[in-house]
Amino acid sequence: MNVKKVLFAGVVVGILSGIWGGITCGWLFNWVYSLEPTTIWRGKEAMTAGFTAMVNIANIVFSTLLAFVYALLYKGIPGKGVIKGLWYGVVVWLVGTLPGSFMAGVFSVIAKGVIVYWIISGLITNIWQGVVISLIYKEGSE
Repeated sequence: MNVKKVLFAGVVVGILSGIWGGITCGWLFNWVYSLEPTTIWRGKEAMTAGFTAMVNIANIVFSTLLAFVYALLYKGIPGKGVIKGLWYGVVVWLVGTLPGSFMAGVFSVIAKGVIVYWIISGLITNIWQGVVISLIYKEGSE
């Protein structure tokens, strides 16, 4: 396992995830979070610099874990290059995002539109994250 590439991929994907979240959840699709009930979301007053820093650090930590699991499972992921990353993104979505989003809808009062958004957005996000990790953690890099 190439630890430097895992760490680099984690930082890159973490930063891109923060940007992606700002564009999608913070701007383009922020209307989804106005679907009732809205009382479950933190208010804008909670979005302090400290909160934003914590979210950005969490993005990098979780993205590094995502890259680490990619490196760990590397030989078992089908395909080569970008196709390997695409498969990895779909698998992460199938075992992580899809069940988590579904169960959030089952056990909470989150609007169904938010759940559908999370499922679709999660698929797109997991795929591009897998592709970016695959581009950084190339064949023969271990």
